[in-house]
Amino acid sequence: MPTALITGASRGIGAAMTHELTTRGYDVIGTSTTGGNGLYPLDLTDPKASAALAQTLSGTPIDLLVCNAGLYLDKGQSLETGYPAAMWAEEFAVNVTGVFLTVQAFLPALRATQGKIAIISSQMASHTRAPGGSYIYRASKAAVLNLGRNLASDLKPQGIAVGVYHPGWVKTDMGGSGAEITPETAAHGLADRFRALSVETTGCFETWDGRVHAY
Repeated sequence: MPTALITGASRGIGAAMTHELTTRGYDVIGTSTTGGNGLYPLDLTDPKASAALAQTLSGTPIDLLVCNAGLYLDKGQSLETGYPAAMWAEEFAVNVTGVFLTVQAFLPALRATQGKIAIISSQMASHTRAPGGSYIYRASKAAVLNLGRNLASDLKPQGIAVGVYHPGWVKTDMGGSGAEITPETAAHGLADRFRALSVETTGCFETWDGRVHAY
């Protein structure tokens, strides 16, 4: 049975992906900031947390690492008075640094299976979508898109594929009740994308429903 590790699995898209991948035959390991309810604790604002979790799970090969955990703290912030430095630091710690440190920590487990890495970014990462506002979130998602593309180049010779994905506008606490699709719909589409990911398509930036997204 293949093993998937999903960060940010306590609710929303992460919880839906846990269910979806389980139905597809994966043994799913999930994380949340504080753990509990069958999830491992992984606070991505702590730079030592990913390495500690990897040590806890030492000897467990990982076939699929889904970097899903994310923050969107700056919605509605004012350009004139908002976006404080502490908000930038916290959001980047989770959305960018946390992704890198998690990938770094689990590289031995991924190499054991020539596994796959799926990074959940956003269409807000694309330079083709720049309507203003949400500066921290947009910048962090653009940064993690760039991170994923470069990881794909470095890891391709090792047989590890990396994909970056826009999950859709999803009805979650982050996406809001007026969003377009349910977490279950997003999870089903994303699971299809993960299955299709290979070293031939590594570095891709795709939507949940399989469309190539502009960078």
